Amino acid sequence: MKFDRLGLVLCVVSSVLMSGCFSSRPEDIQAFQFPNETQVTTDEYILQPPDSVTIISTKIPLLRGAETSPGLTQVIKPDGTISLEDIGQIPVAGKTPRQVAEIIAQKLSALYKLAGDYPVDVQVINRSKFYYVIGQVERPGAYVYTGRDSALQAIAKSVPTNLAWKERIQVIRPAQAPSERSMVFNLNFKKMAEQGRMEQNVLLEAGDVIYVPPTILASLGLTIQEIVGPIFSGGSAYRILNPSN
Repeated sequence: MKFDRLGLVLCVVSSVLMSGCFSSRPEDIQAFQFPNETQVTTDEYILQPPDSVTIISTKIPLLRGAETSPGLTQVIKPDGTISLEDIGQIPVAGKTPRQVAEIIAQKLSALYKLAGDYPVDVQVINRSKFYYVIGQVERPGAYVYTGRDSALQAIAKSVPTNLAWKERIQVIRPAQAPSERSMVFNLNFKKMAEQGRMEQNVLLEAGDVIYVPPTILASLGLTIQEIVGPIFSGGSAYRILNPSN
């Protein structure tokens, strides 16, 4: 029985070492931009539910608001619209804040005398776009995309664990169409943190995935624990994987 168990463990070890862990392409980093080379403005943001927008106009009482809380804030509804008392529903999903401001100003111009090139301002609070950090981190999950999120910020915020393979973190940009391939490259977070090497500190986009893999030894231990663990009873598997206890 012991030999059977040992054989199974050796099979697991062999399969982990032979299967390989990565399908990254270093040249894919060319598809990403770097924070110091990119200018991002709110006018480029595309609104979607459930983003919140604050509409401000000092000329219109409804949109003037209070001194401590200027404007009128609305959450974009699932149908992609917001509602204003004087002009009804306004479709905003798929548009930029500037486009929405122009639509509102045009509709309100029939009711109010508006002066200036930009009589209405639309500010947005993003709640619809995310990037994702998964794997060996203390805080995995979806993070709100701000437009200025770098790989370094994202990894530091999610806090890699002791099991993380910090030299082989993957940054993945999923394909937009079935006929396209995802962009994947390895990022050496250890060099970034310890040596200040920023050659791979790319600017993330909404939908990007950062995968923090386990080291080979950690992956081996996790795999054995998952596959072999149920075979043992009374905590034997735990003692094999943790012989010091």
